[in-house]
Amino acid sequence: MASDSRIRANSVLPAVREPLRLTTSDGLQLVGELAAPVDGNAAATLICVHPLPTAGGMMDSQIFRKAAYRLPALAATAVLRFNTRGTASAQGTSEGTFDSGVAERHDVAAAVGAAVTAGLPNRWLLGWSFGTELILKYAGTADVSGAILLSPPLRLAERSDLLAWAVSGKPLVAVVPEYDDYLRPPEARERFAVVPQASVVAVRDGKHLWVGQAETVLDIIVGVVNPAAAPLPRSRHGDMVLSTPTIIAPS
Repeated sequence: MASDSRIRANSVLPAVREPLRLTTSDGLQLVGELAAPVDGNAAATLICVHPLPTAGGMMDSQIFRKAAYRLPALAATAVLRFNTRGTASAQGTSEGTFDSGVAERHDVAAAVGAAVTAGLPNRWLLGWSFGTELILKYAGTADVSGAILLSPPLRLAERSDLLAWAVSGKPLVAVVPEYDDYLRPPEARERFAVVPQASVVAVRDGKHLWVGQAETVLDIIVGVVNPAAAPLPRSRHGDMVLSTPTIIAPS
């Protein structure tokens, strides 16, 4: 009989995991993965848009990887991750080249389109750093319930992008580390104030990369998309394996 075991950083819980190939409107094939609850009954969906690829961001960035490992089993939440153009991870390399957040608008649209086509419910965009910029700039009219922004720098996204989200009426939840490198809670509250339905969640002692704070961040995310499942358990009774770290050599 299985006993309760602590959920570790590399714990992988049961899910149906399906490799994806997303086709963009400009003809590129992007690498992705969908992790869904084993019973097929998802209460929510996260479409993950990763941090800056030129700084190591990818679909396996730690918060997204742990979300895919845990949330299908613990929070009845499907997790769709993908690599933007030219980005590599253990799953492979997406076609194309990094375009500094311009042509990546097609990548975000392809991911949302795939989630819509698959009939995934209660779709939320989940961006981290660079990924939040893409969401703010290009997804205000996307077919999603709202967006969660981890460590939003607000460097590429402009006031006009925020105003477009305000018009959409869709909720924005900005999760801002106390000691972020780019945007800290007081300034975040000021800048997001133009979006009436936006909320800023300040995380004490947090930093841009969320090292050591994945559990806190995942609890916040689940509290938004499926509140009944929050906070997440820290241990599990049943099937669970440990992943093997994969090192990707620089190209």
